[in-house]
Amino acid sequence: MLTAKYYSNTDIRLEDIPKPKITDGEILVKVAASGICGTDVMEWYRIKKAPRILGHEIAGTIVESRSKKYSVGQRVFVSHHVACNECKYCLSGNHTACETLHAGNYDPGGYSEFVRVPVINVERGVYILPEHLSFAEATMIEPLACALRGQRVIDVKRGQVVMVLGSGVSGLLNILAAKLKGARVIATDIDVYHLKKAKECGADEVLHAKEAGDVRADKIIICTSSPAAIGQAFRCIDRKGTILLFAIPDKNIEIPTPDMWRNEITVTSSYGAAGDDLAEALELISSGKLDMKQLITHRLPLRKTQEGFKLVSEAKGSLKVVIEP
Repeated sequence: MLTAKYYSNTDIRLEDIPKPKITDGEILVKVAASGICGTDVMEWYRIKKAPRILGHEIAGTIVESRSKKYSVGQRVFVSHHVACNECKYCLSGNHTACETLHAGNYDPGGYSEFVRVPVINVERGVYILPEHLSFAEATMIEPLACALRGQRVIDVKRGQVVMVLGSGVSGLLNILAAKLKGARVIATDIDVYHLKKAKECGADEVLHAKEAGDVRADKIIICTSSPAAIGQAFRCIDRKGTILLFAIPDKNIEIPTPDMWRNEITVTSSYGAAGDDLAEALELISSGKLDMKQLITHRLPLRKTQEGFKLVSEAKGSLKVVIEP
C-alpha cells in the first residue's frame, strides 16, 4: 500500500509498504481522510522519532473485521490514543495523563491507504459515523475534542471573557467552543485572513496581536507557538485568571513570578483528548451545532502530502488541510 513517510517537514516520501494484517479483535480501516494536525509540522517535536508515518485524525471504512463489535462496511472515526480506564489518572478523571494513552497508536499512521486498529483501540476508540457526515468533517472530531477538553480543564463559563491568542485551526476551534459555552471571546492574530475567519467563527472582537495591550480576560487560551504570546498573555490576564497553554513554543518560557503570585494567576496546559471529549465532539459536529466545513480549506490526495505540509507550515490562506488517500 502507498504511504507518505515523514523524514522532516520538507522531506515527505511516498513509499510502498505491505498492507497490515489483522489478528483477533482487530479491524482494518481503509483511510478516506486524514487531517494534518499542527503538531505534525512541529518539526522539533516530530523529527525525534523520524522516519515514521504520521497522521492521527482519520476517518474511513472498515474493510476487514475480526471484532464482534464492528462489521465490514461501517464508516468510522478511529482514535489513535485510548486510555486504560484503570490507572490512578483515569480513575481521577485525568485520562490524558494515562501511560496507555501516551503509548498506544494505530498501525502505521493516517497518511496511508489502510490502518490496522489494535484491540484496545477497537474496544475504546472507534466511533460510528452517521451517513450524512463526510469523512473530511469527521477528521475534525479529534482536534475539536482537544479544544473541548482544554476548556473543561480551565472551566470556561457563560459570561466570562475568553481571549484566544492565535486564530489558526486550533484557535478557531477554541473560539467556537467558548461561544457555545456563552463566553465573550476576543481573538488575536497577526494574519488578516485568520482574523477574518475568527470573526466568521463568532469572535466578539478581533484584534491584531500588537493591538491587544489593554485587554483584560478571565481566561486566555494560547493557540500559537510564538514565544511573544506568553508575555502578551500575562499582560492581558485579569486577577485570578487562568492561562492555558494549548499550543507551546519549542523553548522553555519565562513566567513573571511576582505578577503571578500577586494576582493569583493560574498557568496550566492541556494535552490531547479522552473518550468523553471525542464523543461530545462527534455529537456537536454530527448534529450541526458546530460547522466544521468552514474550517476545511484544502483536500489533497496522498501523493500531495508534501504540499499539504507546506500549506500547514506556512499557515497563509489555509486552515485545515485534509489528505484523502
